[in-house]
Amino acid sequence: MVITLKFLGALRHASGKDNVALECKDNVSVLDVVNMIEEMVPALRRNLLDEQLETPMPNALILVNGREISALDGLETKVKDGDEVVFVPVVHGG
Repeated sequence: MVITLKFLGALRHASGKDNVALECKDNVSVLDVVNMIEEMVPALRRNLLDEQLETPMPNALILVNGREISALDGLETKVKDGDEVVFVPVVHGG
C-alpha cells in the first residue's frame, strides 16, 4: 500500500521535501510510519522525536486524513492505502 506523508514548517526543512509517497505493508500504525521515516530521513529524528520520551507527540501534531491522532487511536492509529499523514511541528517556548 502507499500513503502520502506531508511535512510542514521545520519538519519540511529537515526532510527536504513537502510530500513523500511511502510504500509500506498493510496494517501499519502511525508509530510504525514514524519509525520508517526516521530510517529514511535520519535528520528528522532530532526534530520529530522528544528524546526523553522517545515519542513524537510533544514535538508534532500528527493528522491522518485531516484528523488529529489523539482523536483517533493515538500512535496506534492504523493507516490504510491512500491515507494522508501530515506532520505539523509544535513550537515550544517561554
